[in-house]
Amino acid sequence: MLAYKPGWEDVVRRLGGLYARQAEDRIFATLDVPSRALEEFRRRYARPQCDYPDPADRAAFWDERLRERSAIEDDSLPSAYLSEFDQGLYGGLLGGEVRFLAHPDVGWISSMVPPLLKDWSEFDRLRFDPAHLWWQRYCRQMEIFVQRGAGKWGVSHFILVDALNFVFELVGATQTYLSVHECPERVRQAVDFAFDLNVRIQEQFFASVPLVAGGTLSNFAQWMPGRIVSESLDPYHMTSVAYFEEWGREPAERILAAFDGGVIHVHGNGRHLLRAAATLRGLKAILLLDDRGFPAACDVLGELKARVGDVPVALGVPYPKFAEQLARHELAGGVMYQVAGVPDAATANRSMEAVRAYRA
Repeated sequence: MLAYKPGWEDVVRRLGGLYARQAEDRIFATLDVPSRALEEFRRRYARPQCDYPDPADRAAFWDERLRERSAIEDDSLPSAYLSEFDQGLYGGLLGGEVRFLAHPDVGWISSMVPPLLKDWSEFDRLRFDPAHLWWQRYCRQMEIFVQRGAGKWGVSHFILVDALNFVFELVGATQTYLSVHECPERVRQAVDFAFDLNVRIQEQFFASVPLVAGGTLSNFAQWMPGRIVSESLDPYHMTSVAYFEEWGREPAERILAAFDGGVIHVHGNGRHLLRAAATLRGLKAILLLDDRGFPAACDVLGELKARVGDVPVALGVPYPKFAEQLARHELAGGVMYQVAGVPDAATANRSMEAVRAYRA
């Protein structure tokens, strides 16, 4: 049960059709309205750098944030995101210094680590220890979120840090790219180590966080059947397609196969990879992100959709543009539109009446 989403079963049914690739003629939308919880978050975190927050405080934030969205009849499902562990957990478990940054636009507190190793000679000392402070914090925060959200909201999956993403955490980005050429066997060892670590982390997630209607809640896909993970191809955005095929495809398909598939996000500088990425075995959906220096995904959606075929995509769009294209019947189907700047819940719900009736 998700009390903060009346009619959540109907949303799950709609999303099931989208991710089964049976809704190419339909559109889907999440609608963002002004939030008191976000206003309070911005007040509390006026400075971006911060310490690891009290997980009970974070659970209270998500409870308020999701409660105030309960009147919105869109295609979202209420879930908290474990942003505190979205990157720093992986390196932190191996002795890295975890640093935190507040994001006032979304209410996240994210984490990163400086490179762990001075050089590759230190790699063989890396060990996973379940008694480590960051593993205990990870398990404890999931426990608190599950307890606080019980019957009201759930917990979203969070990003994997595997393959070259993990090597970034070990030696930094520049040294990673150099190491691929100078000591590729070391890189492959690190990729294998990362696979085992990521599987352990995600297995613990699914052991701690109940599935919803047999599926996984997702910060951008909302809900998908099965145990679904969230993969990142970021290191390959700055490389050629051939480089991705050599170093990125196998690790991504390996981790997706360890679960029931996964989702990816692609930044503006990685759109040249879309045709290749769309053929990843186990891929369920792609989030198309916008970045400075590149056209907004909503402005070149036809071109991007042609590259990914029938793979469902999600992308951001400002409310005025979305409302205009909705009225003109110009929206592409098979897409989750993440609509920003909706004035209020009443406007959102009127828009959703048109969204549910829409046929591309």
